[in-house]
Amino acid sequence: MGEIDALVANAGRYHGGLDHTRLVKRPRRRVAVVACMDARISVYRLLGLEEGDAHVIRNAGGAVTDDAIRSLAVSQRLLGTRESILVHHEDCGMRTFTDTEFARQVEQGTGIRPPWSAEAFTDAEQDVRQCLRRVRSSPFLPHTASVRGFVYDERTGAMTEVGAAGRPG
Repeated sequence: MGEIDALVANAGRYHGGLDHTRLVKRPRRRVAVVACMDARISVYRLLGLEEGDAHVIRNAGGAVTDDAIRSLAVSQRLLGTRESILVHHEDCGMRTFTDTEFARQVEQGTGIRPPWSAEAFTDAEQDVRQCLRRVRSSPFLPHTASVRGFVYDERTGAMTEVGAAGRPG
C-alpha cells in the first residue's frame, strides 16, 4: 500500500472519531488562520483549535498571495469569520533560497518560467509585516481591523507578535 492509500484508509477512522454535533460550516471562533505549510507544525495543536473552530489556510511560507486573499474573502464574506491571524515561523524553508533562484530552477526543469513568485524571504518579521499590509489593504476583505501576525519559534515555543499596538505592522 502506498502512502496515499494509507492516508485514504485513515479517513474512515477519522470520520468515526468526530463529534458530528459540533461540526458546523461556519467557524465557531469566527477566525481564519494563514500559516506555513511546514509539515513539522500542526496549526490546530499549536493554536489549540479543534475541528469546526477556524478556517486554516496553508501555503509555502504562510504568504498572503492572491489565492490566500481569495480564501480569506470567501471565509469572511460567506462564512462569517471576523478575525485573521497570520503565523510564520523562524526555521522556515522559504528562508533558504531566493525567488530568482527558484524561478531559474523551475525554468531549467520545465522550460517555462513560473508566472508567480515563490515569496521567499530572509526576515520572518518583515515578511509578516508585508503580509499584514496585504490583508489590511485588500479591497476584497471586509474585516481587516482585527488581523494580527506572529512568528513562531520552534526552538522555544514563543509566539512573537509583529506589528502589535505601538509598532508599525
